[in-house]
Amino acid sequence: MKNAGSFFLVGLPGAGKSTLGRALARHLGYEFIDADQFLVDRTGVDIPTIFALEGETGFRLRETAVIDELTQKQGIVLATGGGAVLNADNRKVLQRRGHVVYLYATPDDLFERLRFDKGRPLLQVANPLAKLQALYDERHALYCEVADDTVDIHGKNCTQAVDMLLKQLQNRD
Repeated sequence: MKNAGSFFLVGLPGAGKSTLGRALARHLGYEFIDADQFLVDRTGVDIPTIFALEGETGFRLRETAVIDELTQKQGIVLATGGGAVLNADNRKVLQRRGHVVYLYATPDDLFERLRFDKGRPLLQVANPLAKLQALYDERHALYCEVADDTVDIHGKNCTQAVDMLLKQLQNRD
């Protein structure tokens, strides 16, 4: 397994990057960091407020700085924001500095998980399922490009997904 000093989780909103990331970090004895929460703690305002004040462009600039900083740490499991892969620099940094895992889910699966979640600015639209499909269409190839491993989370709880990832990692050794 290449430079598995740290694990970086990528995937669409609601794929379980934070939930699975915490469980994986506990299992490995690593520190867990959620990039979005790190940004919230650093700025003192929530993500919807950053979007409202600075737009998506401003948020993405802040996100890139956070990704660069956090990926330099060793022994972490990092849950990236769903759109972190949109920036080519982020993709390069993630690939070079750790083991990237794509948590794959279909837009339909994610819609079922997120339909009542009001904390995701990109999904506060008239048709969140169509938005999830558009995000999938835009990002799926980028997630695949950057990922060392992919875990299909469909029908799996957190423990099952972590077990599946750990088996994949053991098979690489």
